[in-house]
Amino acid sequence: MADLSFQRWPFFEAKHRTFAGELNRWAEAVVPGLIDHHDVDGSCRKLVATLGKAGWLRAVVPANYGGLYDGFDVRTLCLARETLAYWSGLADFSFAMQGLGAGPITIAGTDELKARYLPRVAKGEAIAGFALSEQDAGSDAAAMSTTATPDGADYVRINGAKTWISNGGIADHYVVFVRTGEAPGARGISAFVVDADTPGLKIAERIEVVAPHPLATLKFEDCRVPLANRVGGAGEGFKVAMATLDVFRSTVAAAALGLARRALDEALERATSRQMFGATLGDLQLTQAALADMATDIDAAALLVYRAAWTKDQGAPRVTREAAMAKMFATEAAQTVIDKAVQIFGGMGVRKGVKVEELYREIRALRIYEGATEVQKIVIARELMKGAHASVAGRAAE
Repeated sequence: MADLSFQRWPFFEAKHRTFAGELNRWAEAVVPGLIDHHDVDGSCRKLVATLGKAGWLRAVVPANYGGLYDGFDVRTLCLARETLAYWSGLADFSFAMQGLGAGPITIAGTDELKARYLPRVAKGEAIAGFALSEQDAGSDAAAMSTTATPDGADYVRINGAKTWISNGGIADHYVVFVRTGEAPGARGISAFVVDADTPGLKIAERIEVVAPHPLATLKFEDCRVPLANRVGGAGEGFKVAMATLDVFRSTVAAAALGLARRALDEALERATSRQMFGATLGDLQLTQAALADMATDIDAAALLVYRAAWTKDQGAPRVTREAAMAKMFATEAAQTVIDKAVQIFGGMGVRKGVKVEELYREIRALRIYEGATEVQKIVIARELMKGAHASVAGRAAE
């Protein structure tokens, strides 16, 4: 990563700069050798195991279960995703899903569930999954229809399907969000940890996307799960899901930032070495304008990302507005930055195997998953109006 000056911003402490520097050196040396684009599943398994063995996955679980800190340090999570995304979108994916899949257990799991699952996630010995989306319940997750019904005093039976599930088909366990009916809508959803080998859980379809990642549709047919595997209380599943996303949404923005930084570095190398019209491509004012726009978008995105992360780390119970702004701006800005990089490369920019072509495919999904850009705009506007209503009510009470 060419420009590391952002690490001197006041958002960071010495531990963050040390972590980022060590991870960057490790990733540069190790990650490329673990990637086989013809074997995505195998690459993810290798990445999780290697990240765990090297100790990097300790960032996604609490210290009591083999982690780095007592709770989530969102700045560390963001730095990890930004750094790994710079070197490989698949490495970032592997790290991120260990965090997202373990997040609900960390936030709301019983001590027994934490002890059973979190240490293995931290060591890279188990792959985690997070199963929220359905065919007709993506952005509107509260509209889910997968159900869990009582089966005696100690078990539930899950029926339905989840789709677009990351690590689908390779995860050792999934946190699955299901309708249990305590109340209408979001208040009638609970979460359960479902081991991948549980009878009744099947991989209905493997999903291929433009940037290969392990994705699948999960089908549940009378899948019998112990009630003790519930994460949080009855009817609290949606709250657990939103609390998890509140932590990890900023990290999606950080991953986009890592992809954008790599695009800028690739573009700079191309612009300063490509001969054109008796000079370099970088000597052309149009190229310079593009590079300036790219650098400015990256810094603006970084400020939003690390503001959200810092705010959460300072003890804010929720950073809904800050995380939504970071996710929206950083992913959209990264798409623009990477597109400019492809343009600077010209025909080579769309050739398979060239890094900017890979980045172009990697960035597109980030504008959709964990809340599409349009959803983030709704979230931001609602937070603004909530604040305005509270202000009006306060003035009326004076």
